[in-house]
Amino acid sequence: MEAVIFVGIQASGKSTFYKEHFFNSHVRISNDLLKTKHREQRMFELCFDTGMPLVIDNTNAGREVRARYVKLLREHGYRIRCFYFRSDLERSLQWNRQRQGRECIPDVGIFATHKRLEIPGMDEGFDELLYVDWVDGQRIVKAWNHEV
Repeated sequence: MEAVIFVGIQASGKSTFYKEHFFNSHVRISNDLLKTKHREQRMFELCFDTGMPLVIDNTNAGREVRARYVKLLREHGYRIRCFYFRSDLERSLQWNRQRQGRECIPDVGIFATHKRLEIPGMDEGFDELLYVDWVDGQRIVKAWNHEV
């Protein structure tokens, strides 16, 4: 069973990446979508009970937040991949301004997440850590090489 944890500030392309790469194979667990911790817990339970692969599509900015997920996923036998989305503050602000309605968040929210973002590391217990960048209008996925 596989679990994927996304790490990155708002409007860095995480949900779009999910749609492009995991929509047909992994359940999406997102605080933006589920709204409450109770619903999140129920989704995890469903995945654990059925062995469904999953993607945690949140900012997951801090090591402490990620550690809780890693612990939970390990307890249920999941292999864990982490995708770090390069935090280009200006690009994220620009992409966010193109959003409509509730999807568009105040700039202060992006600034706050960027400020508290802790770059993930292999020492957090991931089986694989990947780096996602935006180059020449395309998302590029690279193996982790401490290039951040």
